[in-house]
Amino acid sequence: MTNNFNTPAEIVDANIECGVTKANLPLLKMILLGIMAGGFIALGAATSNVAVHTISDVGLARTVAGVIFPVGLMMIVFVGGELFTGNCMISMAVSQKKVTLLQMVRNLVVVYFSNLVGALIIDFLIFYSGELDYTSGALGAYTIKVALAKVSITPLAGVASGILCNILVCIAILMALSARDIAGKVWAIFFPICAFVIGGFEHCVANMYYIPAGILAASNPAYVAKAEELYGITSEQCASVNALNSLSNFIPVTIGNIIGGAVFVGLLFILIHKKDYSRK
Repeated sequence: MTNNFNTPAEIVDANIECGVTKANLPLLKMILLGIMAGGFIALGAATSNVAVHTISDVGLARTVAGVIFPVGLMMIVFVGGELFTGNCMISMAVSQKKVTLLQMVRNLVVVYFSNLVGALIIDFLIFYSGELDYTSGALGAYTIKVALAKVSITPLAGVASGILCNILVCIAILMALSARDIAGKVWAIFFPICAFVIGGFEHCVANMYYIPAGILAASNPAYVAKAEELYGITSEQCASVNALNSLSNFIPVTIGNIIGGAVFVGLLFILIHKKDYSRK
């Protein structure tokens, strides 16, 4: 009887080969796949916001969001996309000298900004679709609240939360590689991503939706008034949700995501499965 899953060692080998493929993608294809992945993650974020914006219990809200958000990574795995956080595991291929560090850096930089473009497209489409008007503008107010919390994060918290997030995201990707059928891949992705959302950890690509969406929402006086009514958020606080202040989130969270994916998962798995521990 054959196993319907790959072993951890086989997963590492498969991911190394994936890293080689990713590092050698033609530039235009890399950009287009990055845009697609950023859009998919943004759609998961936007729809999970709709589901939870009227739930006051934090634990319940995060659990509901955790059930919906994984659809973004599922779409990437099943139909294609280049996701910055998952691509941090190209470090596996670098460690085995299958690709160069420069190739990895090129991929991460191109994919990061391509993910941003994809997420921004969804940001603007959501804003102009009128979706934030739901519940008399409460969704717009909630969008501001989420973005305000993210731009107010401390650098240390951003790095630590980013590490925790990308450990789970990268484990979800490796678990998807372990499964040999689509049902197995769905569940392999679902639980780690659900856990990261419930944990409230920071994902730089998801934040490419959450923060710009909050900036757009804060430009609407009706949403600003609703945010003050529902959450006591002042107009001055709404004004602090801006592009400049977003860097206080994106810089530490991106650093944390890189460490979580490239080191805590990528290099750790290489150390476990590729180092020869036999006595000589």
